[in-house]
This record gives sequence, C-alpha cells and structure tokens, in this order.
Amino acid sequence: MAVRGDHHGRLKRTDKKAAPKGSGGPKRGLRAKGPTPKAENRPYHAAYRARIQKERREETQAAQRKARAKRSLIHVRRGHQLVAGRNPVLEALQSDMPVSRVFVAGNLAANKKLSLLLSKASAQGSPIVEVPRSDLDLATEGAVHQGVAIEVPEFAYSDLEDLFENAENNATPPLIVLLDGVTDPHNLGAIVRSAAAFGASGVVIPLRRSATMNVTAWKASAGAAARLPIARVSNLVNAINQCKERGCFVMGLDGAGTSSVRESNLADGPLALVTGAEGDGISRLVKENCDLLTRIEISSQVESLNAAVATGIVLSEVAALRRQAAAK
Repeated sequence: MAVRGDHHGRLKRTDKKAAPKGSGGPKRGLRAKGPTPKAENRPYHAAYRARIQKERREETQAAQRKARAKRSLIHVRRGHQLVAGRNPVLEALQSDMPVSRVFVAGNLAANKKLSLLLSKASAQGSPIVEVPRSDLDLATEGAVHQGVAIEVPEFAYSDLEDLFENAENNATPPLIVLLDGVTDPHNLGAIVRSAAAFGASGVVIPLRRSATMNVTAWKASAGAAARLPIARVSNLVNAINQCKERGCFVMGLDGAGTSSVRESNLADGPLALVTGAEGDGISRLVKENCDLLTRIEISSQVESLNAAVATGIVLSEVAALRRQAAAK
C-alpha cells in the first residue's frame, strides 16, 4: 500500500483509483424508452380524448343502426340478395330475373323508368312494399339505391351431371363449355348467352378465380341463365376428367393450337370446350389435361380475342358442323 503525506503532514492512501475529473463519477447505462407514442394514444393529450369520444359516438351509432334494423320493413331472406338502383333494377326485370319483392321509397310515379319498373313487377306478380328511405339506406349498406331495390334469389347452380342430363333430354351429343379464369361477369353472361344460342349442354365455372352468376352476368346473358344449366365445381381439372369419363373429347381454346375446330373433325361427337381469360389464356395444368388445343384464325393486326367473342365463334362453328353432319 502506497502512502504519502499532505501539506498538514497527514498520511493519505494513494492506491485508490480516483474518478476522472469532470466525469461526474461512474455512469450507468441509459435505458431506451422506445419511440414516443402517438398523440392519440397518450391519455393526457387532447387527441386521445378526441379519439375516445369518436369511438363512443361510433359505438352509439352502430347500436342505433342495429336497433333500427330490427324495426326495418326490409328483411332479406336466406338465399336471397338485394339489387338496388333504378337502372340495375329495371335491367334485372327486363332480363327476366325472378323477383321476390320490390321495395320503394317515396313517389316513383313521376319517373317514367320506375313507372315501367312497377308495372313490370306487378305483371310478374311481385309484391311492391313501400318503405322509409332510411330502411333502404340500412338494407343496402349506404349504396346509391335511388329509392328502389328488389329482392332476388341467389343463383341456383347445377351439378355437372345435370349438364349431361340436359344433353340426353335434347337428344344431342354433350357440348360442355368450361371456363378457366374468366373473372369478368359481362364475359360470363355473354358466354352463357352464346352457349344457349348454339345448343351447348351447359357451362362450368370453378369456385375460385372466376366470375359468378351475379346480377351483371345475368343481365349479360339476356335471360339465357334461366334456361341453361350452369355448374360450379371446386376443381376444374377434376371436372375435365369427369367429362372424359363420359366420353367427351376435351378441346382447349388456345392461340398456339395445332388445328381449328373444323380440321379436328371432332365437332359432331361429345365435346368439352375449355376457354381461358383473354391475355392469360388457359392455365398450365388445365392445358395439360386437354386432349387437343385448337385455335381461331385471326388477322395479324389483332393479338387476341375477348373470351366471350372467341367462345361464341367456336360454338357457332361447332353448331354449323353438327348441322352438316345431321344433314348427311
């Protein structure tokens, strides 16, 4: 131990380490407090109080809407849906869509379109129910209803087997149209219309990556959806294989096809036609399960055709070839 004397002659230990000058002594590590919370999450901030008040108002309004809904005259039944707006409603009636009820708010007699709508609904035997505008607001979840809405049944899909039964009932070889990735309801409706016009047995759509038979598709089908069975399947490849088991030759419509429908000499037999979306075309797995890829001869100035147009052309060709075969 080292010692030394100070100016008073007292002994002092010198082996003790002294803190460096100006350091304030040994430091402890500072703990991070994290990012500063948003103003609306700080209890003593005005923004926090404003957020709480807004949430309480929204909860109150939701409770009020729920209470009003219980008293509403509009209760859409299970398996039904609402179509709202003057033009959508009129178009649905013009396309022969079955209507369960018509809901109107206010005086519609002054509007010629709606007067026509009401007369059509009455002719079909659909009851007309007068309701407060607030009821329509609630039932349509704030959509622009223009004072009118109709309750229609959700579309009833068929089974794949129903399409083959339809062919048997019509005494014609099966002609099944399968759609792969057609997501535009206008295209779906147009294809259904063409399928009905050219003697197809029915149309098949998958559960995923496909348009459904909603009001838009129904309108585009011009009422054909009421006369032609439409099946909805969980797996399109399985549906293709079922068609093969029933004796169908599966023909995929593809720009890189090796032959046309006429060149294939298969149109007069049981046939399953697969159509893909414009641009993407038929998916790889579906294409691999087709027996033949067929093409449509088009001008080099056009890259591809709309799915509905292409399908209609092929169906027209198949119908013509079948008529020729029947005439022989």
